[in-house]
Amino acid sequence: MRRVAHRPRRHWRRLVESQGLAYAVDGRTGQPYWHEEHAYEFTADEIDHLERLTEEAHRMCVEAAAHLLDRDPLWASLGLPDPARDLLRHSLATERDATLYGRFDLAWPGEGPARILEYNADTPAGLVEASVCQWDWLEWAHPDRDQWNLIHERLVAAWPLLAGRGAVHLAAGQDEPSEDWCTVAYLADTAREAGLEPVTLPMEDVGRHAARRRFVDVEGRDIDVLFAMYPWEWMLAEDFGRHLIARDHATRFLEPAWKCLLSAKTILVALHEIYPTHSAVLPATLGEPGPWSGYVAKPVFGWEGAGIQVVTPDVRHVQDARHTAGQALVYQAHTPLGDFDGAHPVLGTWVVHGRAAGLGIRESDGPVTDTGARFVPHVMTAPRASPEQIADWLRE
Repeated sequence: MRRVAHRPRRHWRRLVESQGLAYAVDGRTGQPYWHEEHAYEFTADEIDHLERLTEEAHRMCVEAAAHLLDRDPLWASLGLPDPARDLLRHSLATERDATLYGRFDLAWPGEGPARILEYNADTPAGLVEASVCQWDWLEWAHPDRDQWNLIHERLVAAWPLLAGRGAVHLAAGQDEPSEDWCTVAYLADTAREAGLEPVTLPMEDVGRHAARRRFVDVEGRDIDVLFAMYPWEWMLAEDFGRHLIARDHATRFLEPAWKCLLSAKTILVALHEIYPTHSAVLPATLGEPGPWSGYVAKPVFGWEGAGIQVVTPDVRHVQDARHTAGQALVYQAHTPLGDFDGAHPVLGTWVVHGRAAGLGIRESDGPVTDTGARFVPHVMTAPRASPEQIADWLRE
């Protein structure tokens, strides 16, 4: 694993924005989020290691979700309505394989074991840049070399298995950032390519027909399948949450309700309790840190680095709490991200319908990967896979 300098394309911003990356440059600070002045380079063996670990980690997290539901202190840390516990048990028992996608964040400096930092499995963003934009960059920069990137192909293959045929609704909160809406638009494109009929709408426009006990859109059409770029912990806390908890509806949700257990940082504690010696699992606790040389405190339902505290013998760093104020904290033993000329990468490995699908990398100059992080493309030293090889991988 190396970080190497690259000559950026002359009109890189126009190119990536035309591919759906509307947030290629931060509108408030003017700082580029898409960064192609460098790339991370991997060998085939290194990618094999990350792919195997990602699939194993997904299976481990599913087991950890069941453990979390059985442990009262872990469940209480989520702050969800207590009746939702039965909903999540039922969802895990009946919809275990009905998952569209998720993203692990891993710490790995290129040697030794990769470590699981978290699993963004409910509403993960970063999809457009990982799937579309970095592949287009590869075609320009290294047309003869490969990239770990089957995200698009696996999404297209997954839609018919999860949603059948016909209409599928995709929603995000009307006031949520462009990143969420770009994700919804891209997923709608993959659903259309799979032969479905995508309908996009704000989450606020989802209604309920009481007589039919159905969720409906503004035109009164039944919502048979709904992809919600809208966290389950929000849905369960809102007025319609009582219908979700009572299972008083016929809509199939993507992601299913149990996926919120994987996105909660409490899953890190559950992982450590059932896999205490696994090389990828860092020690994690609730309440207070363990006897470690350093730790990272994470709000249970935080994102984009909000509320994170990093405490080591050399560093004490506290992020603004923003949306995470009042949440329980999970304490995880500190592990270094790796240092490449002052850049600290987090490896985002994608899972689509339970299968490892690709890699996206965000790097930061500080100890926390937050809203100031950059997305950096990657390339493999291996030659480009043939269409026949790709077809074989998709059939596995």
